[in-house]
Amino acid sequence: MRVLGISAYYHDSAAVLLDGGRIVAAGQEERFTRIRHDAGFPRKALAYVIEAAGGSLAAVDWVVFYDKPFLKFERLLETYLAFAPRGFTSFRQAMPLWIKEKLFLKRMLLDELRALDPAFDAAKLLFSEHHLSHAASAYYPSPFEEAAVLTLDGVGEWATGSLAVGRGTALEIQREMHFPHSLGLLYSAFTYYTGFKVNSGEYKVMGLAPYGEPRFVRQIYDHLIDVKEDGSFRLNLDYFDYCTGLRMTNERFHRLFGAPPRGPSEPLEQVHMDLTASVQRVTEDIMLRLAASAVRETGISNLCLAGGVALNCVANGRILREAPVRGLWVQPAAGDAGGALGAALAVSHLALGVPRDAPAGLDGMQGAYLGPEYPQAEIEAVLKAAGATFDTVAEDEMVRRTAAALASGKAVGWFQGRMEFGPRALGARSILGDPRSREMQRILNLKVKFRESFRPFAPAVLREDVGAWFEFAGDSPYMLVVAGVQSGRRLEMTAAERALFGIEKLNVPRSDIPAVTHVDYSARIQTVHRETNPRFHKLLTEFKRLTGVGLLVNTSFNVRGEPIVCTPSDAFRCFLGTDLDLLVAGRCVAEKAEQTVKGERYESAFAPD
Repeated sequence: MRVLGISAYYHDSAAVLLDGGRIVAAGQEERFTRIRHDAGFPRKALAYVIEAAGGSLAAVDWVVFYDKPFLKFERLLETYLAFAPRGFTSFRQAMPLWIKEKLFLKRMLLDELRALDPAFDAAKLLFSEHHLSHAASAYYPSPFEEAAVLTLDGVGEWATGSLAVGRGTALEIQREMHFPHSLGLLYSAFTYYTGFKVNSGEYKVMGLAPYGEPRFVRQIYDHLIDVKEDGSFRLNLDYFDYCTGLRMTNERFHRLFGAPPRGPSEPLEQVHMDLTASVQRVTEDIMLRLAASAVRETGISNLCLAGGVALNCVANGRILREAPVRGLWVQPAAGDAGGALGAALAVSHLALGVPRDAPAGLDGMQGAYLGPEYPQAEIEAVLKAAGATFDTVAEDEMVRRTAAALASGKAVGWFQGRMEFGPRALGARSILGDPRSREMQRILNLKVKFRESFRPFAPAVLREDVGAWFEFAGDSPYMLVVAGVQSGRRLEMTAAERALFGIEKLNVPRSDIPAVTHVDYSARIQTVHRETNPRFHKLLTEFKRLTGVGLLVNTSFNVRGEPIVCTPSDAFRCFLGTDLDLLVAGRCVAEKAEQTVKGERYESAFAPD
């Protein structure tokens, strides 16, 4: 039974193909089109997943879309009516688009599908509800036989959060929170107010928060949100503009915090850091209450999370430490891309009764390595055609050379195996560095990634070594849990080391793995398992043999403003356009110093000077 899941027309479009309930392939459209957060119909991703399954659209039994557009239209219309005559300008701009596209989305989907298969039967096209898709994406691939499932995002059709219970192949939503009261939209309001882009800059808010003091928490609780003991809440809509306007916040919100919103190119000041720290603290506290309430209400101590808010890995770490949960599993593609997966899983397991078959002790996501893979011969052909100078070596030699380069302080572009599904690079399309280097964070941020200097990097650590470095002893294969660096590994920075940061802060804590230690002694951990990524595990093992440290800096193989690389050509272009020292693609090893071809140089908006 083959089921194709699709998400599109909002952001992070994706396509996923299941066969007998097993994930065969999954891809985000942005990786193929090179348009960040591409919201268009996922033609290229769909073509990939069908090709990966060795079939055609005609061989697919069902196609399912991740939400119900008529319900979204109902919510939009009722919201404007409720707030009329406010928001007429926004209403006038939104209606033509909704009437032309969203309201007739089924017709648009059928047109796209029939472009691939003229005989496609409209009866094979199904629609899931947005939060059911999120819940299914979280529960069905999890390693749990039963679980409470919490989903939190901006908004779906009406729901902004939900609690569900999964048992076997059954999944039932117990209750929902509805628009306009949304934890995701509260966080996005502060994302907008502090000068970052909504729907993509929220992780910057999370990364900036440790530089600030949560001194606005009381104002948020007193004026913006009323939170109950069980975590349910209501927002004070007098301070927000997202219901009827074209902005997230309004003048009353700006007066409350004493200034207009920061422009994207304006400098970050301490007040912005304090604001991010405050909304992060409130978000964590609400998620903790919701998690505890979910366990109490359901009597189940296993918890699954999905929805964009579930990517808040700092809050996830607190849930593990402080909430009464026995096991926590977070969908790695927790946002709308994962909705395509959840919609397909809901049809497979909930509607068709296909049994779940996650491997014992593991989950059903296969490490999230679900994207395209390029054979060695194709990688070599692409590099030769591009004029690259490279060596093709045996795998063991490739691993030894890469580990040695990393140990000598070089930055490495690592392109291996199947591309990851979801927003994190997990050792397939990664930039790697030495975590012991006190300058590696600055080098990677400013000279390779071309992004803000405050942004932290994650450690990829051998699963068997995680407890030796971090206050964490479990699994975090998808880089979705933050934990503290072990106290014995912590050091204080010198004044000279503090000066390397773009943001000054007294007594900034560091460690003997400074490149992956954030200013609050925390780290966003990825545990690397031999079973899911043997080549990456082998590299970490060799690096440990050379240095005694079984972990590496791991960040996504891309630059600011671009999606993660997908093809060998993408990887070589990024290698040439940045200060990466080494490209390792398959068994091909290319040194920057040996290249005679020149790439288009990326320009940084955050240059050190």
